[in-house]
Amino acid sequence: MTRRPLLRLALVLAMILLPTLCLAAEKTIKIGVLFPLSGPAAGAGAELRAAAELAVEIANNGLPGVDIAMAKGGGVKSIGGAKLQLIFKDHEGNPTLGADLAKKLILDDKVNIVMGCYNSSVTKTVAAVCDQYGIPMVNDSSTSPSLTRQGYKWFWRTTPHDEQFTQDLYAFLKGLSEGKVKGVPPVKDIATLASACEKTEWGSSVSEQLNKFGAKNGYTLAKQLLYADKSADLSSEVRSLMAVKPDAMLFACYSSDAILMLNTLKSQKAAPKLIWGQNAGFEDPTFANTLGDTVVGVLTRTVFMPKVATVKKVAGQVNDVYKARTGKDMVGAASRAFTGMQAIVAILEMAGSDEPAAFQKAANAIDIPGADLVMPWEGIKFTTEGEDIGQNVKGMGLIGQYQKDASGKIGIEIVYPFNLATADMIYPFPGFK
Repeated sequence: MTRRPLLRLALVLAMILLPTLCLAAEKTIKIGVLFPLSGPAAGAGAELRAAAELAVEIANNGLPGVDIAMAKGGGVKSIGGAKLQLIFKDHEGNPTLGADLAKKLILDDKVNIVMGCYNSSVTKTVAAVCDQYGIPMVNDSSTSPSLTRQGYKWFWRTTPHDEQFTQDLYAFLKGLSEGKVKGVPPVKDIATLASACEKTEWGSSVSEQLNKFGAKNGYTLAKQLLYADKSADLSSEVRSLMAVKPDAMLFACYSSDAILMLNTLKSQKAAPKLIWGQNAGFEDPTFANTLGDTVVGVLTRTVFMPKVATVKKVAGQVNDVYKARTGKDMVGAASRAFTGMQAIVAILEMAGSDEPAAFQKAANAIDIPGADLVMPWEGIKFTTEGEDIGQNVKGMGLIGQYQKDASGKIGIEIVYPFNLATADMIYPFPGFK
């Protein structure tokens, strides 16, 4: 064969192989993300989405000045620099819809991994679908303890669950009685507790945990209510709570119910010494934005607040970037979505493959150091045996209080753990304004 035909053959082969080589160089790992992007929890859904998008942008492209491993960018290096692609679906807080969307993500979009779903009731149905198809699911933001007690082989949860958060509440109350809370002398007048939780997978679980750990810590709930979520009126529920004259009122509500509950308490002139919310609606950005001064003095359990930046540098770095892009500080929902995506990237790096079996093996072995997280946690390490399969055992909770600063801006200050407190606690609850 002469030189010219050889050159033609080489060009033809190059044209045939070039698309294949380009595809190999541009490998994409698809992550299906299920959040409540409309409906009562849409505010939290927007925060979750923005944080997940930021995490993936950082992993794919890098971000100088942020001291976390994935901020070096370049995609998943152990998989040839594979880029991450997020495919979002809006489950609207509907468990049946969530399961249907999960099937579409797996069968039609061919996602490698699923993340979500915020609402525990939706996470429950989606986790079952993922387990059925052998697709890894990382749960970043649902807290019902039962989710890691189904025996699933394809489910991992990064956030602590409500048992830990509820134990934090009672540790906080004990510390309050012992004078451990910053700025508050020993308090001996928290004796009667009452709770109202929405009647969903999550709310019912919170109610059970409040009773279980209350008894273990010497507290009795004089009244426990389960109310229909997305209620149009909570007047009778509030009257029922007030009838037992509780010193502390405890709540588990998503956004619209949390706002309605506080407004109803205010209209009926409720005067507890302490109001505590189990995150969710009590930390949704729409809560304080809608209620304004009404929230001052209210407590919420959480995993993150901007004040974490005062005790952890990397938290401030990421929060600054997030705020520059969204106009808002990160709160619990956003930080959990960011951390969930961090975990996915770290697991993929360790796996060196996007195959489900490789992801599963890496997830069960990974131990992410706390220094690499925005959260004030020891790290991320999942259990592989015992009761809570797939649960991160290195997370921790915070309790924050809505306070107003000298400029009149309302924010959340850390009051628990006591060694991380960023301000004196307001006690007793100052009443509704």
